[in-house]
Amino acid sequence: MYNILLPVAYLPLCVHYLFATLLWPVVRYVVRYRLKVVRGNLERCFPDKSRKELRKIERQYYRHMVDLLAEGFYNIAAPLKNIIRHYRFENAEILEPYYEQNRSIVLMSAHYNNWEYMITSLNSRISHHGVGVGKPLDNKGFGRFITGRRDRYGTEIVDQTNVREVMSYYDRWKVPVSYMMLSDQSPSNPHRSYWTKFLGQDTAFLFGAEHFAKKYNMPVFFYDVRKLRRGHYSIRFRLLTDQPNSLPEGEITQRYVRHLEQQIRLYPQYWLWSHRRWKLTRNGRIMKDGTIKIIEK
Repeated sequence: MYNILLPVAYLPLCVHYLFATLLWPVVRYVVRYRLKVVRGNLERCFPDKSRKELRKIERQYYRHMVDLLAEGFYNIAAPLKNIIRHYRFENAEILEPYYEQNRSIVLMSAHYNNWEYMITSLNSRISHHGVGVGKPLDNKGFGRFITGRRDRYGTEIVDQTNVREVMSYYDRWKVPVSYMMLSDQSPSNPHRSYWTKFLGQDTAFLFGAEHFAKKYNMPVFFYDVRKLRRGHYSIRFRLLTDQPNSLPEGEITQRYVRHLEQQIRLYPQYWLWSHRRWKLTRNGRIMKDGTIKIIEK
């Protein structure tokens, strides 16, 4: 049934942006989509900024968020050559030596700027087999549709609950894989998370990327997605370590957090502020009514 979206997706990107230009004020000022969450997140992360500065970031964020929605629709049917034109890799050659060494790699990033183009085109851009690891969507029918569109150029989409089996399989058969992980998602269990200061907040991070990097001795890269202008992005890979087992516990995740925070502080409007990022405490979950549900170890 979701194939009815395809005719919309085949429209030129400029048409998608026309709708986005008309839609974002409705989303911000009429629907007020998650406005309380966005405003609360910005205020807690940037206490030094004035109300005027925060409202400016807020408006910029809503424009960008609706642009991402437009790009997401476009991505459903976009030709690979168009994605490559809009999503430029600056230094993918630094990944090549690890492919030649038959070593798999971990690519860590976040919900910052456009991530859908990366998922869809990853397998076609580098020598490693591309695997995108993520949480399944709540709507299973829509999830199957989106997965079918994301993997049409060869990127393999893996549910995080199955990633152990997938990594074990590719390691056993010596297939060099690039595992793309958006590691800024909020974990579900505070006791199985890495805790650190992030944007001034006590924050839980998923530990999976570091865990698997150490288990399979995989080099870890942070990839920085920069917005050049509307619809055009530049990606630069930054090596966090190629000797993961030489680092103390938590150091890989901490290096990732430092890069991500630097990126967000530089251009805060491009991160996913409508996400309830700080809904965990060290022993529980903060519910929508403000109460804390204790989670046992």
